[in-house]
Amino acid sequence: MTNVFGKYTHYNTVIHKLDPRIKIIGLIIFMVSCFLPYGNFMNTFLILGVMALLIIILMLISKSSFLDFLKSLKFMWFMALFLLIINVFIPYNSINSLHVMIKFSNGYTLYWEGLMNTLMVLIRLIMMMALTLIFTATTTPMDITYGFEFYLYPLKFIHFPVEVIAMTMSLALRFVPTLLLEANRIMNAQKSRGVDYERGFISKKIKSIITLIIPLLISCFSISDDLSLAMNARGYDPYAKRTRYRKLFFTKKDLFAVFFIIIFLSFFILISVLSKAYGINLLEFLFYNIPKGSTF
Repeated sequence: MTNVFGKYTHYNTVIHKLDPRIKIIGLIIFMVSCFLPYGNFMNTFLILGVMALLIIILMLISKSSFLDFLKSLKFMWFMALFLLIINVFIPYNSINSLHVMIKFSNGYTLYWEGLMNTLMVLIRLIMMMALTLIFTATTTPMDITYGFEFYLYPLKFIHFPVEVIAMTMSLALRFVPTLLLEANRIMNAQKSRGVDYERGFISKKIKSIITLIIPLLISCFSISDDLSLAMNARGYDPYAKRTRYRKLFFTKKDLFAVFFIIIFLSFFILISVLSKAYGINLLEFLFYNIPKGSTF
């Protein structure tokens, strides 16, 4: 069976067995760590490389599909172009030393810093997508709901509808693979009618996309209506007091995961603080400032 980005796939792996509350906090910490400032471009790329290696290891452990993840990246070309325009074609007035990439005859200059910023943002977005894939592929929608309810529970004291918000977030996450499947079905149907989404000028591609968006919106409303009718038919009441079919308990695996997350967060916060406060270059620190006589 073909995997879909964001769809839960059942495997008997360690990550699948982890408590969803641990996975939610781990997901947030990983994403925050991706966007921490690390001083300069070289430090940032080195840290992002370490994070990418950890993400690849997590994908291998969770048996997440690399092929489906790579397929999902083809939709990022528009984001890459937009970021390139924002970072490369807008002058940098706040940076003292810039490295010229291209200088035009009208006096406008493109800088390498803009290209590097674009690359860093794209890498971070790709890593966030990979982390989201691991989370949604290893956690059932109900477990996601339980996890969000746990973290939102203190808001109950101010009469905040925690169960409603948790269920809404769970349904939103569950709709991602559903919409991808529906979009793929509509695209195949339109291709059979002669619509080409890949070739032609931008204006032609925009017209082709319109033939996808309108049926997709209609399909979304139809799916949402069917879902609401099904939930009403089963007597779903978001404000009713409910019990849990499966209780959540912390195990030794969860404690080990918490320990790993704390070590991970502490390490990258330390690197970020040292890089910003003391201007440490990680490459020089690791490879050049080695005492004589020490083994490497």
